[in-house]
Amino acid sequence: MKKLLWALSVLVVLLGSAANAATLDDVKARGKLLCGVNPGLLGFAAKGDDGTWAGFDVDFCHAVAAAVLGDGAKVEYVPLNAQDRFDKLKSGAVDVLARNTTWTMERETKFPLRFVGVNYMDGQGFLVSKALGVNSVFTMSQAAICFLTGTTTEANVEDFFREREMVFTQVKFGTIDEVVAAYEAGKCDSYTADQSQLYAIRLKLAAPDDHIILPDVISKEPLGPMVRQGDEQWFSIVRWTLFALINAEELDVKAANVDDLRANSKKPTVRRLLGLEGTFGADMGLDADWAARAIKATGNYAEIFERNLGKGSKLGIERGINALWNAGGLLYVPPVR
Repeated sequence: MKKLLWALSVLVVLLGSAANAATLDDVKARGKLLCGVNPGLLGFAAKGDDGTWAGFDVDFCHAVAAAVLGDGAKVEYVPLNAQDRFDKLKSGAVDVLARNTTWTMERETKFPLRFVGVNYMDGQGFLVSKALGVNSVFTMSQAAICFLTGTTTEANVEDFFREREMVFTQVKFGTIDEVVAAYEAGKCDSYTADQSQLYAIRLKLAAPDDHIILPDVISKEPLGPMVRQGDEQWFSIVRWTLFALINAEELDVKAANVDDLRANSKKPTVRRLLGLEGTFGADMGLDADWAARAIKATGNYAEIFERNLGKGSKLGIERGINALWNAGGLLYVPPVR
């Protein structure tokens, strides 16, 4: 009986894997990538007045579409809130979730999902009005704090205050717009979220200069794209698209010089990245130019960061720990070799 049960369990796993193992084929047959994104977070994913999506996560999906379909524009963006994002990915409503999502153990062990890597290293912070005269979260006992439900921020702030025997009042909301309205109406003293999100939220306020982001960071929030478990080929494609963009920055491969480097570079590292040596694309079911197309569609990681989040954007976020490992940051990925 035990052998029979074991055999049945193995069969179930194999059938589940087979059922999930056709994402690349599905994307190609459909002719577009279905990408789950934030419904509206400036810098990461937001829809403009002309209906065009833009942002850090949006560009990542452009890169995946370019690698897989040969055209970065072949993407349908599916706005997902914090509560339904995992269910939508599990159900197959999207092919990849690129929605400022924190990599945690529970999200990989409780759900049949996998993070492909870290594309932004964040930490939870606090937004407050300058009028409160607060300069540290350590002086905020008794405060009313707003946050989004369905995120890691709730558990983080509970842990932080409990460990320090501080008390606070929870004020929960389901959407960012609800949070902004409540915060501006004085229903809470502070809004807590990933610091990158606070930069975007601050710009939504009627008088952004009247508010500050406190220097305290109470958690580590490694953000990254997710795919379903059981499809190793698709996992590798999405993961290595991310790694290719980061490796491209390290090797100084940019959108503007990809073609020139493909024609003239003698560097083995560059030649492998751009498909001139090795069988790296074929090993994943793609052609040799997959990475070159991804980089040409969006630029390398630095170009994507600067355009959407960095000093050249409305948010003006410093690279900080998101700089390359050899430039004082933590950004470090395996090489293409």
